[in-house]
Amino acid sequence: MSQEQPRREQAEGQQEPIKYGDVFQVSGDLANKPIAPEDAAMMQAAETTVFGQTQKGGPAAVMQAAATRNERAGLVGHRDVTDVAGEEGVTVAETNLPGTRIITESVGGQVVGQYVEAKPVMQTGATGGAVGQSAVTIGEALEASARAAGDKPVDHSDAAAIQAAECRATGSNIITPGGLAATAQSAAAFNEGLVGDEGKVKLADVLTGATTKLSADKAATREDAKGITSAELRNDPNLKTHPGGVAESVAAAARINERGT
Repeated sequence: MSQEQPRREQAEGQQEPIKYGDVFQVSGDLANKPIAPEDAAMMQAAETTVFGQTQKGGPAAVMQAAATRNERAGLVGHRDVTDVAGEEGVTVAETNLPGTRIITESVGGQVVGQYVEAKPVMQTGATGGAVGQSAVTIGEALEASARAAGDKPVDHSDAAAIQAAECRATGSNIITPGGLAATAQSAAAFNEGLVGDEGKVKLADVLTGATTKLSADKAATREDAKGITSAELRNDPNLKTHPGGVAESVAAAARINERGT
């Protein structure tokens, strides 16, 4: 899993419920919501549907442990459900790329966990022989980010990461008018002037179909991932990458490509 788990601080002698922000890298209203038993049950059901069972140490297990503690402390009821989870849903979604399966777990549209799995894929050539599947490209990683974190409003850290990704994919430091980097920069500037997320340009708006918007593309490497991660971190006020975002998606692609060599 790619998430860090922030340390939870409590006032001495004061018992508080374990909230989403205590164990997952989430923000907004969700971060302040206590993890409820029905939330955990929904995530367990979603994981079981995709994996056949809940994942050891995964979001469902973390949520179940937190919900159990909250219930034993009398801070939530056995049938309680967080309004964000109940209204916006708990999901486990699959994104399939050549040779790759990315599974993203979300609560209320915010990513709480992500798995990246390599899968053997063979294609049949024109002569009928089997040929190996090509490596995951930077453009494909950007498209994966559009699916995993598509609802995230574009900010300056995203724009910087997208610019770095476009430069590495094309081999050019020139920002193409109307290209991914230019569009992301415009989106970040536009979003900065709005209050609240309504009406903001999202990552999916910029990165969907990224492979067709790049003038050139290349297989993602560890060096690409480092450069793109550095760009995203430098422009994030909290010095963090976004779960399922550009940097993490390119890093995942690079790891898969390394395993395939």
